[in-house]
Amino acid sequence: MIGLLRGRVLVKQPPSLLLEVNGVGYELEAPMSTFYDLPDGDQEVVLYTHMMVRDDTHSLFGFIRESDRTLFRSLLKVNGVGGKMALAILSGMSTDEFSLYVQSGDVKALCRLPGVGKKTAERLIMEMRDRLDKTGAETAVVPPAAGATSGRASADGDAVSALVALGYKATEAARMVAAVFDKDMDTETVIRLALQGKAKG
Repeated sequence: MIGLLRGRVLVKQPPSLLLEVNGVGYELEAPMSTFYDLPDGDQEVVLYTHMMVRDDTHSLFGFIRESDRTLFRSLLKVNGVGGKMALAILSGMSTDEFSLYVQSGDVKALCRLPGVGKKTAERLIMEMRDRLDKTGAETAVVPPAAGATSGRASADGDAVSALVALGYKATEAARMVAAVFDKDMDTETVIRLALQGKAKG
């Protein structure tokens, strides 16, 4: 079981990334909270990982904070929550925000996440309340460093694709991006602002 990787990010295409470790490239899926904090350029990064083995596929997930991985693993134990939905939850709100909504029983706030309906939100609240004190929730997401780039020329299209991969419908993702997009923004900034706008909506 792979629990941690140290290397350099070669490709960022949210929610996927390619991490080069001693000449080997690892394809991982990661929440946006991890993408926001990835270092620029050729700097090394340490990612805590979780491997999911299914009959038809093997998936590797990466997290820049161990507390995010802990929450991800707890979410996977909830009936009806898979890797895609767990990533969407970690991308749509910080661990602190998620903990607040669960502890306060805020079904409406959780329903703003893609793929989370009323029944799923109620299940999350019921099953996660006793587990949250073990996740080590941290403060809210840190925005990307100035100068970070993922190809500004196609940032809007890449952002829409990333939101669709997280579970939003294509029309909704396009609307979310159009509401915040500016030509000088990089992909991670567009996604972050789009998700923040969704959380407030």
